[in-house]
Amino acid sequence: MLFNSFHFFFFFIIVTAVYFFIQHKSRWAWLLLASCYFYMAFVPAYILILAFTIIVDYYAGIFIEKTTGKKRKTYLILSLITNIGILCFFKYFNFFNDNLTSLLGFVNVQNPVPALNILLPIGLSFHTFQAMSYTIEVYRGNQRAEKHFGIYALYVMFYPQLVAGPIERPQNLLHQFREKHSFDIDRLSAGVKLMVWGLFKKLVIADRLAIYVNNTYNYYDQSSGIALLIATFFFSFQVYCDFSGYSDIAIGAAKVMGYDLMANFRRPNFSQSTAEFWKRWHISLSTWFKDYLYFPLGGNKVAKKRRYLNLMIVFLISGLWHGANWTFVIWGALNGLFIVFAIVT
Repeated sequence: MLFNSFHFFFFFIIVTAVYFFIQHKSRWAWLLLASCYFYMAFVPAYILILAFTIIVDYYAGIFIEKTTGKKRKTYLILSLITNIGILCFFKYFNFFNDNLTSLLGFVNVQNPVPALNILLPIGLSFHTFQAMSYTIEVYRGNQRAEKHFGIYALYVMFYPQLVAGPIERPQNLLHQFREKHSFDIDRLSAGVKLMVWGLFKKLVIADRLAIYVNNTYNYYDQSSGIALLIATFFFSFQVYCDFSGYSDIAIGAAKVMGYDLMANFRRPNFSQSTAEFWKRWHISLSTWFKDYLYFPLGGNKVAKKRRYLNLMIVFLISGLWHGANWTFVIWGALNGLFIVFAIVT
């Protein structure tokens, strides 16, 4: 179900109306049911994948909190392997297998492993990172393990941010599902305005720019240099309005019901440096990489060369996270080099 569809329009009205009509103690169940329906509108069978990871991570969190020593780390590792393994299988199997086929082709060896005809479950990258943040925070002692299975399931299934973020931390969102939210006309107004603004950015700006960009890129050999430059310039705004528009709709939809999701974009195109840009672009993702990858690698509390290496690792993996293609890896590498160059100079 796409945010810019009539299906979602009626879904949102019905879900919100019932949410405020029923008693507080039943709202988590209603939202979980609605979120499952929202996700199953894409490929119904893929709900089983999320159900499997939800069960694994729910019990992993409890076992991490109850145990001590090496057992805690073992449960964390099992949880991470499960989530990363499923993501890698659906998103990266064919990418790595195709590259293996190309490498073996240089020595005239046929790859015995065939490509798989599988469709990437929508939002799996976001779901995986949000689920991983939960078990990591429990392991670090920053979050108590959630004993209510339904509440935990809602945390990783909450429909506004299920397929495109923001990627929430458990300490920011879990407690909100237990708080009673009364109907507030001011929150309704603010939330709807944000949703309309998000739709405007998506439908009026991003989708219109996409027409010119796609036509130019698809026929690049017939386009002038000026046309390609204009298309590249438009593409940057297309991506921003597309992605931030979806975030605005998600944040606005949650706000109407009384939930506060983190800001995901803060006018990144007005940044004065690459480092500042990444503090204002896709904030929930960039802070995720900072908290769960950059800092564990040593962050900036290491020798200069190791710090530069840490930054390159983060941006290379970030590029791969965005898409299973070498163009995304190169894009990540370039951004990493820009950051390192800014530090050096």
